Amino acid sequence: MKKGNPHIINSVSELHSFLNLKKPTHPLVSIINFADTKINPIVEPQSIVYNFYTVYLKKNCDAKIKYGQEYYDFNSGVMVFFEPKQMFVVEAETSIKSEGWMLVFHPDFIQGYTLAKKIREYGFFSYVVNEALHTSEEEETIISNVVHNLKGEIEKFIDHYTQDVVISHIELLLNYCNRFYNRQFITRKTASKEILTNLEALINDYFDNRLAEKSGIPSVQYFADRLHVSSNYLSDMLRSLTGQNTRQHIHNKLIDKAKELLSTTELSVAEIAYQLGFEHPQSFHKLFKSKTQISPLKFRQSLN
Repeated sequence: MKKGNPHIINSVSELHSFLNLKKPTHPLVSIINFADTKINPIVEPQSIVYNFYTVYLKKNCDAKIKYGQEYYDFNSGVMVFFEPKQMFVVEAETSIKSEGWMLVFHPDFIQGYTLAKKIREYGFFSYVVNEALHTSEEEETIISNVVHNLKGEIEKFIDHYTQDVVISHIELLLNYCNRFYNRQFITRKTASKEILTNLEALINDYFDNRLAEKSGIPSVQYFADRLHVSSNYLSDMLRSLTGQNTRQHIHNKLIDKAKELLSTTELSVAEIAYQLGFEHPQSFHKLFKSKTQISPLKFRQSLN
């Protein structure tokens, strides 16, 4: 591997070899106890890419994990989720020791099951490391029980029903994590509301300063970047607080601005559409009517 290139691990078996473990019982899914692993000292930061799904629960870890430009240390119990092809960086000056476990499963393992489609709905696979799930003691116990049963199925009961049972356990685990993330959004309301307030200000500035006219309707990623969170985390957090995702917030603010322009200026509907970032007035008309049940022109006429 050339210096600077990420270390790509394509399979569960390759991961076991990388961690100095014996071959996995099943080639496509495994649960790894960190106490059993041994990684040599990493003198320089090492970029790693897993080409499979990964769920960590780590604590008291000697290593620092860097994802994007953010560092995260695992001094307390937290869960982190990676989807295939995501890159992270590991730094450690001594042999890495930590507590916890890692569930890994290849996309091929869930192919043909409903989980293969549903897994896209678990937004936390696209969160960044500093948006990790902080589990309470009770939550960690619940999750650990699921993982204990899952490990038993993988290692002891390989038969015709193994894949069905293992996948149902994985789905149960992910559903619990979804529930606990929603709890985290609620218990951290102060931080969440601050993000919401900042988002509202950014959206207002975008339309008030007519940036839409130059750059088009802003994307979710545009605001996520400026709020220093991932787009999935932002949408999931907003949905837990308001029932609406980021795109819906953007559209609502856009409609508010459209109503303001329709009621306080003599700009044509087409001119307003272009000012708000639409390439075609028909698209503006369609969105406005879907949100207000009335066309932009009829809305203006209703004010007279």
